[in-house]
Amino acid sequence: MKKTNLFFLTALACCVTLFVSCNSKPKQESEPETKKEMTLQEKVEEFAMVELSSPLVNNLTENEKALIPIFVEIADIMDRLFWKQTYGDKTEIEKISDAWAKEFAVINYGPWERLNNNVAFIDGYGEKPLGCQYYPTDITKEEYEAYTCPDKGSLYTVLRRNEDGSLRTVWYRDEYKEEITKVCALLDKAIPLADDPGLKKYLEERKKAFETDDYFASDMVWMDMKESKIDFVVGPIENYDDKLNEAKASYEGFILLKDEKRSADLAKFVSLLPQLQTELPGEAKYKTFVPGTSSDLNVYDAVYYAGDCNSGSKTIAINLPNDDRVQKAKGARRLQLRNSMQAKFDKILLPISDLIIEPAQRQYVKFDAFFWNVTFHEVAHGLGIKQTLDGRSVDEALDIEKTSWEEAKADILGLFLTCNLIGKGEITGITVEDAITTYIAGILRSVRFGASSSHGKANMMCYNYMEKEGAFSRNEDGTYHIDFDKAKASIDSWGALILKVQGDGDLAFATQFRAENGGIGEALQADLDKINNAGIPRDIRFKQGLETLGLK
Repeated sequence: MKKTNLFFLTALACCVTLFVSCNSKPKQESEPETKKEMTLQEKVEEFAMVELSSPLVNNLTENEKALIPIFVEIADIMDRLFWKQTYGDKTEIEKISDAWAKEFAVINYGPWERLNNNVAFIDGYGEKPLGCQYYPTDITKEEYEAYTCPDKGSLYTVLRRNEDGSLRTVWYRDEYKEEITKVCALLDKAIPLADDPGLKKYLEERKKAFETDDYFASDMVWMDMKESKIDFVVGPIENYDDKLNEAKASYEGFILLKDEKRSADLAKFVSLLPQLQTELPGEAKYKTFVPGTSSDLNVYDAVYYAGDCNSGSKTIAINLPNDDRVQKAKGARRLQLRNSMQAKFDKILLPISDLIIEPAQRQYVKFDAFFWNVTFHEVAHGLGIKQTLDGRSVDEALDIEKTSWEEAKADILGLFLTCNLIGKGEITGITVEDAITTYIAGILRSVRFGASSSHGKANMMCYNYMEKEGAFSRNEDGTYHIDFDKAKASIDSWGALILKVQGDGDLAFATQFRAENGGIGEALQADLDKINNAGIPRDIRFKQGLETLGLK
């Protein structure tokens, strides 16, 4: 990150808003519509404000309600830690006087636009460092590879320079000692209030994890936390922010309230996972992984986001733990954040569908289809293949390509599973046509996040593959027509190809295919310009906190 002094920041704050040039040529009637340049106010307003509340708070006991303010304090510390990890000193941002520039920096956790390939939107900043603040900003890939410390690739270490310029490895518990000490003190307050035995044990083990940077035991305990009406997903978890190695975990915090009725409705699918694994497309040798038997599917309302999960586009479903050892032993928990999901569908996906999908097929765009597609996206992460045929881990074999291909796998196999279960009569109330149409419209929603992230690359690989296979085409008026037979065939063939690439550990093919198919073409860019110019929100942001929940 390029450091900027206070005088420069204050001086530029009056001119950071981006305007259309006064010297631009007036548009003639015969000219095609182009993407208009946006002010920072317009960019902020692309994130529709959503009040993050839930009627489920009324189902909590007094002790459970008393836990939420403590969890909010801990989550706010996670938020400050993520600022340190992804940007550095947040006080620089807080000193910007232009309100819209400051608000957009808060949404993005820095001066780089996350949903626009991390382009700097404040003058004076260059490119975002690939390794954010997890490494020295001047580190090169070659220097990293030459550094021989065995802990350099841990999820829970940062690399720093000694006075002579050499590298050293520092554990999170030491790098962020002040904040971690506060977190543990707050957990000491929370643990006696946790009446649910599973939640109490999880909080106890999570405290040990913060102190030791060993999260395995707490993840195992979290897998057994089946009955608690509150879930608190907290700590260093995802590694998407590290674009140098995809190795360093980012701090975040979710506070979630369990929808017990809807969760009970999902319980039957857990028993189907071993069968679903065998029914995935592709050769049998790529489907030998046996999912753990403690997997579960649950529905929650999210009532607080902080840190990584709150940056840029907002998470609407969770599939954890990421640790393959835990998944092998117990499976994974899939948490569907229904209120956030509904907000994105209503404010974004439905308006996009009305603009892009041909009128005769708009009837197939439904929230229930969106819900099931997202749900089984998370299920698909826990299926497929975890080790290559020659015994390596898929993550190790695919290196920097691992997350893009894993997200592509979850995208397309999630749709495959939804269609499969509709066909079996296990999912009712929607059709295969609903699932496919909602999925394709959903790509146009999520690809607006940009193609630079792992999710963005995955979206584009899925979109481009399906288009080449004839799953959809454009009418003369620019709307999409879906060929459902070809779409079904492309789902099968694309899913099979992904499992093969992962199972073979074919990094060369993965890299080349993603380079050729992971970008946004001209026709799609025109579609996205049309959507953007229609004023449809890009994503959501939250009004959240104790007052919003009625607890203050």
